[in-house]
Amino acid sequence: MHVRLALAGLLSILLCHPAAAQMRGHGGPVRAVAVAPDGATALSGSFDTSAIRWSLSRNSAEQVLRFHESAVNAVAFLKDGRLITGGEDGKIAIWKAGNPVPERTFEGHTAPIVALAVSPDGDTVASASWDRTIRLWPLASGGAPRVLEGHAQNVNGVGFTADGRSLVSAGYDATVRIWPLHGNDAPVIVTLPSALNTVAVAPDGEIVASGANGRVYFVSSAGEKTGEIEIGETPIISLAVSQDGTRVAAAGIRGSVAIVDRKTRTIARTLVGPGLPVWSVAFFPDNETLLTGGTDRMVRRWNTTTGEHIGAVPLNSASDPLAAHAGDRGAEIYRACIACHTLSPDEGNRAGPTLAGIFGRKIASLPGYNFSEALKKLDIVWSPETVSKLFEIGPAAYTPGTKMPEQTIGSAEDRKALVEFLKKATKPH
Repeated sequence: MHVRLALAGLLSILLCHPAAAQMRGHGGPVRAVAVAPDGATALSGSFDTSAIRWSLSRNSAEQVLRFHESAVNAVAFLKDGRLITGGEDGKIAIWKAGNPVPERTFEGHTAPIVALAVSPDGDTVASASWDRTIRLWPLASGGAPRVLEGHAQNVNGVGFTADGRSLVSAGYDATVRIWPLHGNDAPVIVTLPSALNTVAVAPDGEIVASGANGRVYFVSSAGEKTGEIEIGETPIISLAVSQDGTRVAAAGIRGSVAIVDRKTRTIARTLVGPGLPVWSVAFFPDNETLLTGGTDRMVRRWNTTTGEHIGAVPLNSASDPLAAHAGDRGAEIYRACIACHTLSPDEGNRAGPTLAGIFGRKIASLPGYNFSEALKKLDIVWSPETVSKLFEIGPAAYTPGTKMPEQTIGSAEDRKALVEFLKKATKPH
């Protein structure tokens, strides 16, 4: 008992500061965030393999959840307050608040799970995976999942329509698919101009999707394209729609979050943080407050009406690994990579292998990192030319079997700047 109390006290000291609305506790980038239906609790998942349950009234960590063998990529709440986590290990865990172990787990995916959604009636959990499938897990019966197949590339996003009659998915194959859940009708397939990283569904059924080209696309529930808006030149990696359907939050790889007025298809304001990738966003039930999780390991709160951060936000922190390279165009392009890769051998591996000494190294040969068998079979030696080619045509095409998020760099000058930066920053000392 004394040990438990001591650990609880240490956890409180390390993971929270009641005066601040930002919440620090993860040892790695925050990959996923969710807000409970009552707005009192949040859940975050991280590359550090843990999830944290937070009290939003006290801005403090209530519980650290440890089950997954690798990054926790997706989190969600059930109506009854239970928690759901999905991981890079392909597993799903259902948790009851306060219990140290999951009350139920699901296995079946053969690649990372990257998104979760709960049906409106709370009876089904949908999971999207890089094994190119969506699985529908019945919570009441605990039976075998229904498997939806058809995407030609990794599935990155999933969401239910408000009436529960359809499921929406999006993937690297640049398609949004609308799956009827009753009957045997084939899905409606909508092809968009870019590989898609995320999807969300508004209360009225309109679908919002975005991806590698920095644009947000709007699609009707019937599959008709209804509009689009350019957010920026770099990939959008997370989306959320407010519960009243008026606002869309689109988070980018460069660290800003655009708040879009869905009716007018315009950017109402931009939330500017420390310049590091924002991996996940979630609205509070008040439709105004936004929760974000990013590479700086922080969970932050924002007022989307004023654009202001709630609580102090440390910008240009000394902990920024690129602070010494301010003004270097290549370093700014590389900023999208720091969630998964380090530049020096002292920092070691993250979700991806360290890039220290990368030039001249054969792909998938770095000791101490668990590469996929597909990568080990490739005959690629990393050089300025091969790194440039990787981002010219994209990881999925150049290194099939990779776990690397899909992104391309269309500008030859930007690819050259990135390569020049890597030559300097990864050179052995």
